[in-house]
Amino acid sequence: MRKLILLFSAILLMVTATHAQEILTLDKALQFAETSSPDLQRSRLNLLRFSKSLEAQRAALKSRFSLDVTPVAYNKSRTFDDWASEWYTSENFNTNAVFRIVQPILPTDGTISLTNEFGWQSNYSGARDVKSEVFYNNLYLNLNQPLFTYNRQKLELKELELNFENANISYAMQRLNLERNVTQFFYNVYMAQMNLNIAREELKNTENSFGIIQNKVAAGLAAREELYQAELNLATAKSTLQNAEVSFENAKDQLKLYLGMDLYQDFSILANVAANPVEVDLEQAIESGLDLRMELRQREIDVETSQFDLIRTRSLNEFRGDVNLRLGISGDNPQLDQIFETPTNSPSVAVSFNIPLFDWGEKKARIAAQEAAIEVQKLNFSDEQNQIIIGIRQAYRNLQNQLNQIQIAEQSQNNAQLTYEINLERYENGDLTGMDLNLYQAQLSERKIAYAQALINYKIELLNLKIQSLFDFENNQSIIPQELYK
Repeated sequence: MRKLILLFSAILLMVTATHAQEILTLDKALQFAETSSPDLQRSRLNLLRFSKSLEAQRAALKSRFSLDVTPVAYNKSRTFDDWASEWYTSENFNTNAVFRIVQPILPTDGTISLTNEFGWQSNYSGARDVKSEVFYNNLYLNLNQPLFTYNRQKLELKELELNFENANISYAMQRLNLERNVTQFFYNVYMAQMNLNIAREELKNTENSFGIIQNKVAAGLAAREELYQAELNLATAKSTLQNAEVSFENAKDQLKLYLGMDLYQDFSILANVAANPVEVDLEQAIESGLDLRMELRQREIDVETSQFDLIRTRSLNEFRGDVNLRLGISGDNPQLDQIFETPTNSPSVAVSFNIPLFDWGEKKARIAAQEAAIEVQKLNFSDEQNQIIIGIRQAYRNLQNQLNQIQIAEQSQNNAQLTYEINLERYENGDLTGMDLNLYQAQLSERKIAYAQALINYKIELLNLKIQSLFDFENNQSIIPQELYK
């Protein structure tokens, strides 16, 4: 009964551990990274920052309402009158409120505002011993319009729109890079897990070999030196297994860190590395890459931004004019309901010009420097196109080469397996030393790892081609980042 209880407890513990350990597939890892990856979160926050900046700039182009209230303003002063050659005291008590509506004019870069000031004032002057109390109201419409210069409001809005588009592109590119990085980390864990399984298998084979030679030495059918070699092989296999366990845990930690997983959450990898050859059209891949690659649009944005800097540079020491037009009506009266009984019109017009005379060639030199910067951005655009073409070509060549490598690695693994089985039989018959058998065992392990690595390399190169060309040849469809069309 005690043995049955212990057996049942062990089985229950194993089932519980199995359920606690999550099975992680590549699709599940990508889904997890979409929401928890620190890199993607930083890119998403950067996108939000530019989005809100653009939203704020557009809101700033709407009418702004403000109210300035001065509940109490009191002033008492002693002043000397030069004309009367005497000192006198003045006292002023004031309360007022100013309501203002300001509307930027985007097409002309002007500003129109409506202002109304209402208040009450009590004033005493000792010079004539006069005291007055009066309500007053000033209402006026003001227009300010710059002349002979660029539209600063339009330029700032366009810059923010381009910054937001650039951030959107960066976010979409980060998502594509996320798929590549997650795939690479995932297969690193898979390879570490496979190395661990191979090390366990190698240890099992070595333990069997050790048992065989131990029995032979005990029966006097083999020299004791063979037992020493078998003990060394067994110790080496145990050490290899321990190293594989350490590498496996380290690879899992790296994947957890990139995915944003709980570092104390355990999982095991489930991957399908079977290579299904995909037909790839190189010309179609290049055409798709040049049409859809977002880096090209980023280079175009760099050129446009440089053009804006050139506009600002040309405005240095510029000939500029400003027109300020004001139409207003004012009224004051001791009686509140009679403020506008005798109103006063108060129009004003002001035209001013800023005329540069001589700047010792500063403006010309700065314009030349900025024009050179624009040419650099244009060269970057052309270079980006060439880099895209070269990158797609290299990915295509690597993909074709990996198919050959898979065939070679598969044949090498099969040969190594047959060779090991033949020599294991020779070892059991006493025709082969333990040292030689260990070499065949190591060769078999290497061939298994090489074959698995060749399969993974093909999948990674296929993914690389998809990212380079933005075309999925497995599903025969283009990849258009949805963020750019939201």
